[in-house]
Amino acid sequence: MSVKPITVTIMDKEYVVGCAEDEREALFASVEFLNRKLREQRDSGKVIGSERVAVMAALNIAHEYLDFRRRNDTVASDIVDGIDRIHSKIKSALARGKKFELNAPAA
Repeated sequence: MSVKPITVTIMDKEYVVGCAEDEREALFASVEFLNRKLREQRDSGKVIGSERVAVMAALNIAHEYLDFRRRNDTVASDIVDGIDRIHSKIKSALARGKKFELNAPAA
């Protein structure tokens, strides 16, 4: 798939970015998200200057991403642990030669 130049606007400045056709929608969503975060930071009034606004927005985005990843890693780990426990119980039951059925809970 070929990469084509696309012009995007971030905080009133234009940038040319190489992007594959199948990634255009994701690129535009990323630009929209970034612009929103930059405006939030700028409009908070706590930071002055384009470079500082960009750095603080990037820091907030990185923090949100790492927090999201940490929470999802925990959930994934819990799911794997649950599957391992179920697998172990099934294996143990089969090893003992017992017959078992999976029944839907009574309503």
